[in-house]
Amino acid sequence: MIQTRGERAFVIFSAIMMVLFTLLAFLPFVLIVVASITEESSLIRNGYSFIPTQISFDSYLYLEASLHTFIRAYGVSFLVTVLGTAVGLLITSMLAYPMSRRDFKYHNVLAFVVFFTMLFNGGVVPSYIMWTQFFNVKDTIWALIVPNLLANGFNVLLVRNYFKNNVPLEIIESAQIDGASELRTFFKIMLPLSVPVMVTVGLFMGLAYWNDWINALYYISKPQYYGIQNLLVQLMNNIQYLNSGQANVVLGAEAVDMPSTSVRMAMAVLGIVPVLFVLPLTQKYLTRGVVIGAVKG
Repeated sequence: MIQTRGERAFVIFSAIMMVLFTLLAFLPFVLIVVASITEESSLIRNGYSFIPTQISFDSYLYLEASLHTFIRAYGVSFLVTVLGTAVGLLITSMLAYPMSRRDFKYHNVLAFVVFFTMLFNGGVVPSYIMWTQFFNVKDTIWALIVPNLLANGFNVLLVRNYFKNNVPLEIIESAQIDGASELRTFFKIMLPLSVPVMVTVGLFMGLAYWNDWINALYYISKPQYYGIQNLLVQLMNNIQYLNSGQANVVLGAEAVDMPSTSVRMAMAVLGIVPVLFVLPLTQKYLTRGVVIGAVKG
């Protein structure tokens, strides 16, 4: 198709604007990386800058002293994220499937129950009592997985709308005529045809599990079950405690002075890096899954 002069100008202008917006979105991450390798005293004296005045890797050297702890915390976070996301996707899609079926008698009732959970919740204290006294997940790896498995209402409605708007009922009826059970129809037809929304919701769930530190704060007292986010919080609290003067920790005649600001930036870098590798792989599905799944049905 031949483009007119105005169309070519619009395409060039749009490309330039998108490049500028991309750079603006990327600049905060660059600032964090630069701050993490800047000398602590220079960072405090001159503030944040895209060009470090004094380069120092003291923050990463401090974190390297706890390398084995970091490896274990990364392992916990990866396990919790992968397992939680996989099971969460299964629960969410299996709940959304009957809600999307117009021939299911109680699909509106299910939709109301899911929507109701988006408006109200039981609160922290009842949740803590339920998970610790009835499900006994305290100080186990399940405390980091199970509480978040309760299907998020927004994700369920997103998947339900995708099912309704993109999988014709005739395909399901033809599968039933061929003798397929509901489970076979769900796994062989619905899921393969719903890759965009499943990847999108999986990304939402994965980010929630990766960034979660509240569950460990509530239910975990053993450091071996800490994920990367909780380990970073613990290290930051340790640094603040040593710098506060409350701890009588000295080396010779001088008190310990930890690089708290640059270490905080280094921790942010370590927490963000794994996400940067996952996001480009899911980018092509993200927009389609959100836009089509969000259409009211």
